[in-house]
Amino acid sequence: MRYSAAWLLALALTASVDCQADPVLTLAAALATADDPHPDLRAAEADLAAAQADMRGAAARQDLSVNFEGVLRRGRSTVGTDQWSADNSARIVARKNLYDFSRTESAVGAAQAEVAASESALLDTRDQRRLEIMTRYFDVLLADQQYAADNEFMAVAYVSMDNARDRVEVGQLSRPEFAVLEAHYQDLREKRNASLARQRATRALLANALNRPGVLASELEEPKLPDNNVKLPDYETLLPWVLAHNPRVRAQQQQLAAEQLRLAGLRKEYAPSLDAEVAAADYSRTSITRDSLSAGLILTWPIYQGGRVDARIGREQAQFQKLQAGADKLNFELSQTLLETLLEIQQLRGSGRPAAQAQISYRDIALDRSRAEYELELKTNLGDSMAQTMTAAQRARTVEYRIAIAQARLQALAGKPLADIVALTAKQP
Repeated sequence: MRYSAAWLLALALTASVDCQADPVLTLAAALATADDPHPDLRAAEADLAAAQADMRGAAARQDLSVNFEGVLRRGRSTVGTDQWSADNSARIVARKNLYDFSRTESAVGAAQAEVAASESALLDTRDQRRLEIMTRYFDVLLADQQYAADNEFMAVAYVSMDNARDRVEVGQLSRPEFAVLEAHYQDLREKRNASLARQRATRALLANALNRPGVLASELEEPKLPDNNVKLPDYETLLPWVLAHNPRVRAQQQQLAAEQLRLAGLRKEYAPSLDAEVAAADYSRTSITRDSLSAGLILTWPIYQGGRVDARIGREQAQFQKLQAGADKLNFELSQTLLETLLEIQQLRGSGRPAAQAQISYRDIALDRSRAEYELELKTNLGDSMAQTMTAAQRARTVEYRIAIAQARLQALAGKPLADIVALTAKQP
């Protein structure tokens, strides 16, 4: 009876997590929100829209332009009269560039490469969103499991302390010994309350990842992770694939291509430009040298522009070198991340999983022994054994979650779903 009363008291101390979302959230439903307008995704989409606008602007460099020119002025002729008179004019001028020696072509090519880079960056952002959602989902599950175990440990400690209090009153236990039990209970209570706080914090992080801030999931479904046993290609097979298909690598390569085209366009700034012009005009003062309608070709050939073009070329060359250095560094980082990810999966499958399963088997045996001893009233450590069993189960789940996250990271590195990576790399000689 004392154990039941203490257990009910421990449960009464438990505060529930404030949740406002649907009763059960699945991993599939959570991952389906990866394309929702999260701030990270909106920022990447804005970058893409800006690059597309730049491309339209570059393509419009040779478009027809029509301008109205109005001039109000007075002038004095040196022939006939010395008086000032009105010399106003109004003109409509239509001009179109016919040929600019591929400057527009270079600008359009650079803009198209920037659009492709932004599209690759958007794909990487989506991959990172899925990885973030999966990580936050598993964090909530682990927080719930940790809370359940800590709550069990606290309840057991409370029972021991409550029983000891009666023994102190009848002189069977000293005050110092009771103080040890009470301190142990308070430590476990603090740990349990910290786990309770983590339940709320991890749910808030998940809500933000799902782009639903403040809407906390009440219950999460334990996911099935069938891909955790998929046989993966080795590092030497995967590395060339990752360096060729990773979205960040592709974005970097496209930015380098854009920079090269911009440099090519700047080097043609010394070349001539040919425009066609048609103008209709009206003047307040007639003159035999003025045309009311005219058409012609205009050749513009830069003779001298000082150091302006050279300075711009120098800056673009420096930017190209910076991008090249960034691309080389990215290759180093991806190579290391790929290696660490594969090693993590190998370690978790090879030793982490067997160790966790062995701990579960041991705790099951210990729990059966504790249950038998409890029924025979030889010992009262059944609650502690149950808590240890929960901890062992949590360890096994942690291993599976880490494998799933590592494989999701692998997919993000390769820019392809895991099944596609395995199938495509298997076809390689």
